[in-house]
Amino acid sequence: MSNERSKDWSRRAFVRGLSLGGTVAFLGLPDRGSPLDLPGSDGTVEKSVIRSATAEPSLETTTIRLIRMWDPGSGSTPKIPVLCMAPQLLAEELLRAEGFTDIRYVDRDGGLPSFKALAAGEGDLGTGMTLTFITQLDVGAPIVLLSGLHVGCYELFGTSSVRSIRDLKGKTVSIVAFGAGGHLLLAAMAAYVGLDPNRDIHWVAVPSAESMRLLAEGKIDGFLAFPPEPQELRAKKIGHVIVNTITDRPWSRYFCCSVAGNREFVRNHPVAAKRAVRAILKTADLCSREPERAARLLMEKGYAAPVDSALEAVRQIPYGMWRHYDPEDTVRFYSLRLHEVGLIKSTPQKILSQGTDWRILKELKKELKA
Repeated sequence: MSNERSKDWSRRAFVRGLSLGGTVAFLGLPDRGSPLDLPGSDGTVEKSVIRSATAEPSLETTTIRLIRMWDPGSGSTPKIPVLCMAPQLLAEELLRAEGFTDIRYVDRDGGLPSFKALAAGEGDLGTGMTLTFITQLDVGAPIVLLSGLHVGCYELFGTSSVRSIRDLKGKTVSIVAFGAGGHLLLAAMAAYVGLDPNRDIHWVAVPSAESMRLLAEGKIDGFLAFPPEPQELRAKKIGHVIVNTITDRPWSRYFCCSVAGNREFVRNHPVAAKRAVRAILKTADLCSREPERAARLLMEKGYAAPVDSALEAVRQIPYGMWRHYDPEDTVRFYSLRLHEVGLIKSTPQKILSQGTDWRILKELKKELKA
């Protein structure tokens, strides 16, 4: 069997893997009754009936443009994507099952360029850092938050002189860029424990690869890392973890990353928006249930190398929490933190009323029995 055909079967097996107890039940799509050939575990082809979306309202458009974020601070060539966004990176097969025939990717460096591209209407939907979405909503960007995606992609590493967030007072911390997700999250963390992030922390903006070197040399005191950086830091025994947002409260209770859409697209294409979000959230479920398969596909698609780092990242991030936590709580919590330190002017209630729409999420939770 050729490598290309093997990879194709691997991708199709990814769709099959969405149901451990039956593809039809897990996908939850209205029944069209047409069979889809899917490879069995022994390499043979079996018939599985995947229900299509014909019993639902028709798609207003079969084209979807997804903002794809690339890590601007990795310093690697070629660039790598933000790996914690695996549910969007791997959702293409389910997007096609939802009826999308023209799936396009709008590539931007992570951080503000990707969020501004969504606001400008260059893309229709995207996943990204919740706090950065909030700062864009604060300045009137025409985007709307639709769902939480996952918690826990960030880990704060420090030198031996830093044992807690409070120990960062008077210390030097590196970030990729001012206003980027890492800067906003660490500012919120500092404010939560009584520090003034504008006065108490000395910030330096450098690429992530440079930050890891500086931390190893003791030239900075802290670095807020996200996949695959925490995995690399642990492998090289650089620094130690001060805060892990996967396990440490209150950060483990709030969505670091969310799903958002361009406001005009969501307003004019509500059916398409719902089906696109459904595909992404179902892929999040698969990342939660079968991290090994997700990591392998990330590597095959050129999104991750080596696969071990991707596997550790996907295995650790609790992708299934979109079913359990309320994204409104996240927006309220982080908006309050950012407002307290002057990073946004809007009140939490204004952000919630003007920049969120949870109707799609509520429908999907009922459909998918979340």
